[in-house]
Amino acid sequence: MADAVVLVSGGAAVTPFTDTDRGAGSGLAAGNTLTALREHHRAAGRQVFTAPARIGAGTVEADAGWQGFGDVPVVLPAELTINAVGAVDHAGVALAAFLRWLSVEYAVSSVDLVAHSMGGLFSRAAIRELAGAAPRVDHLVTLGTPWDGAVLGDAVAGDITDADAHGDPATTTILDQARAYAAANSQGAAEQVSRRFLRTWNEAQAGVLDDVAVTAIGAGYFAAATEPAQLWPHDGLVSLRSGRADDVPAAVVPRIDRHSFPDHVHSIFFADGFGLPWERALTWDPQVFDVVDAALRR
Repeated sequence: MADAVVLVSGGAAVTPFTDTDRGAGSGLAAGNTLTALREHHRAAGRQVFTAPARIGAGTVEADAGWQGFGDVPVVLPAELTINAVGAVDHAGVALAAFLRWLSVEYAVSSVDLVAHSMGGLFSRAAIRELAGAAPRVDHLVTLGTPWDGAVLGDAVAGDITDADAHGDPATTTILDQARAYAAANSQGAAEQVSRRFLRTWNEAQAGVLDDVAVTAIGAGYFAAATEPAQLWPHDGLVSLRSGRADDVPAAVVPRIDRHSFPDHVHSIFFADGFGLPWERALTWDPQVFDVVDAALRR
């Protein structure tokens, strides 16, 4: 196992920098995406960090939103902080800078990346930016990452329409809210999380993951229809096939294990919104964490 586990949140997520001993002093210690996963690794005795992220450029001092946090003990500069609504490659530059900083400040020579949602894309871009320099990335584990597009991106691109929801109320609501959120907040992320963009972007990443053991975990709670496969089943934001990287070429991801949680949703936000316990979210379920542990022992 690597010297440390680094947790990376996804699109539109606000996450403080935390290390093994220091988290946010109020609210959820590592934000509403990564708190349970961070605590799992801390309890296992691992050195664990969360990469700072926010909506827009800047620093992370607090999150006043849903299940947010405050009293962040260490605020890192903007150049080490992911803009979680910006372009994938720009996020990768920031994440790579953060990993280099960890390598120096904490004497970390190797890391395992565990990433949620777009955080998996940010991580892939960061691995490319590092280009084999320290710290070495041994494993990449993705939870609900849109390897081949997301509901939001495909809806914005017009490649998924309301007709594809087949009258399912939950999916219709998700599509409406995704388009509205993207229009109000995206600084490039929504447009770049479409299948149309990512199929071209993926081709350009061939070779980046050759020396990295990858595990892709997908979910598919929403299963009211079967077609189009680009959408069904999905976890609220990412189809099961995309989350598992089923259609990503072997030249892009040559060493991969794939896992499915068909009864799970994307995050605790979706669990809460649809009346499910938080443990039905990929980011909060101990059974998912068991798969992550096994992946890091590969």
